[in-house]
Amino acid sequence: MNLIKKMLVAPATVLALWAVSAQATTDQAIAERLKPVGEVCVQGQECKGVEAVAASAGGGARSADDIIAKHCNACHSAGLLGAPKIGDTAAWKERADHQGGLDGILAKAISGINAMPPKGTCADCSDDELLEAIKQMSGL
Repeated sequence: MNLIKKMLVAPATVLALWAVSAQATTDQAIAERLKPVGEVCVQGQECKGVEAVAASAGGGARSADDIIAKHCNACHSAGLLGAPKIGDTAAWKERADHQGGLDGILAKAISGINAMPPKGTCADCSDDELLEAIKQMSGL
């Protein structure tokens, strides 16, 4: 009987070691799946890692044409839902007259107006970038 116990101890030991390592691997996999994919940053407060994201995003200001092509064309090229069309200076001037000039249009672009969300679809655009895009689209 002693021989049978010795023969069973080796496979049982191997099985126990395998179970422990499998559980550790499973715990690591679970922790990896549950880790946050990002973090919330509050404007005006330090947020670690933001510099790396900003640097990888191309660094520096984007041109008005880039912003228009990526964020504004969808609505402003066709005048979707009453959006003033790109190059329709008369429509843009009428809006500017009612909203206090380019500064008023910029304020509405930042806060959103009608169906347009705040900052259009360019949440990471600076106010200066938005102003340049507005000037380019409006011709004002």
